[in-house]
Amino acid sequence: MANPSETSVPGGPPGRAIVVGSGPNGLTAAAFLARAGWEVDVYERNDRPGGASASSDLLGPGTIVDLGAAGHPFGAVSPAFKQLDLEAHGLQWTHPTYPSAHPLEGRPAALLHRDLGATAEGLGRDGAAWRLLHADMVANIDQHLQNLLAPMLRLPAHPVSMARFGVKALASAKLLTGLAFRDEATRALFAGSAVHATTPPASPFTAAFGLLFNALGMTTGWPAARGGSQAIVDALVSVISGHGGRIHTGHEITDLRMLPAADATILNLTPAQVLRLKGLDMPRHTRRRMAGWSYGTGVHKIDYLLDGPVPWSDERVAGAGTAHVCGTIDDIQRAEAAAAKGRMPDRPFVMVCQQQSADPTRATGAAEGKQVLWSYAHVPGGYVEPRPGYVAERIESQIERFAPGFRDRIVGKVEHSPADLEAWNPNLIGGDVAGGGMAGLQSVFRPGLTLHPYRLRERGLYLASGATPPGAGVHGMPGYWAARAAMADLRSG
Repeated sequence: MANPSETSVPGGPPGRAIVVGSGPNGLTAAAFLARAGWEVDVYERNDRPGGASASSDLLGPGTIVDLGAAGHPFGAVSPAFKQLDLEAHGLQWTHPTYPSAHPLEGRPAALLHRDLGATAEGLGRDGAAWRLLHADMVANIDQHLQNLLAPMLRLPAHPVSMARFGVKALASAKLLTGLAFRDEATRALFAGSAVHATTPPASPFTAAFGLLFNALGMTTGWPAARGGSQAIVDALVSVISGHGGRIHTGHEITDLRMLPAADATILNLTPAQVLRLKGLDMPRHTRRRMAGWSYGTGVHKIDYLLDGPVPWSDERVAGAGTAHVCGTIDDIQRAEAAAAKGRMPDRPFVMVCQQQSADPTRATGAAEGKQVLWSYAHVPGGYVEPRPGYVAERIESQIERFAPGFRDRIVGKVEHSPADLEAWNPNLIGGDVAGGGMAGLQSVFRPGLTLHPYRLRERGLYLASGATPPGAGVHGMPGYWAARAAMADLRSG
């Protein structure tokens, strides 16, 4: 997929690099620099690397629970991960029967297949319109990814493809689906993908998310990592250590003057954490840009251990890696609009991931026969529930709407509120898993309107997180582009 002229890392003399934070972007930057011969040290505050791509036996022995990211439509196609050949370092992608499903009350679920034709066929009278809307994205997915997994303020690798995409992408998902489709099921299926933007589907640019997530599902899928998302981290660590890089866990960096001298310091942080650092040498205009950064909707996460599969009313939903649980597009709009305005929805949008449908390693040994279920609800940023269990009741009621008897299957669960998530990983401010709000222009120009989104000053200090292009997701591309900038700066020197 990758165009070498666009994605190969520039050469030049090796230098010394410090990376602060060991999420996928920090590790990707470290991996490319180490592979290029740089001396690399990564500093991580927690006792293990991985950031929001870590996994553990949170639900007991024999379970594998993704503590953050679960499905990986972008990880499977990431040019950075492909160049690093993470599969040679143990990473395996596993695919469910369906990338996603959208259960509905009183009627069959809408299903996203790993094929445009099969998806369209399942959408009845909207099938032809679905096919027409997604045909270019599916046929030219490689070109679109080269355009979109890169900084926006530059000439795109494929201008014609970008123009075709942009005409539709600027719209809201609600407007586009209202014009294109006649059935509520089709509109809901599209909206479920669009709400990965964590903004209401009536917001501008949300159509872009629906188009891209759907196209990925219908081409390369939405896989899970076998053995947990930690496998992505482990593969990146293997690349780094194999090229002499070092990772220092249990080292929280609060003052950049704590660090040894380096040619490049790369911060796998969001703007709020950057501004908290002491010893930060950064121009005033960059500080202003960082200070103007806003954070968006949060999530309240619950991981469940069940005594069997989720009893979906439409049994096919059990074969989906991801289920978007909320109802119609109007239901989604109400829920997302409430969360965006600081109100807890009565019926929130709930993301449910069923990695075990593709990866049997998620429950083995003492957990044999059990089902590990990952979920979160979109809630107001920083939301504090009025009493314990308040959000859990709403999440479980939503799932129960489409899977009667779900509550009876629960044998264990672990909750993480927005505050819990931020305490575990300070990049998740207020439970915002995107590194910053995705509404409006902030979804495109990250971390602001600048030709150099990764440089925090003329040279030597770089930002690599979901707050930089191409944004959130476990794909490592912000780290890749930050590493490129660091190498180019040293080479030009």
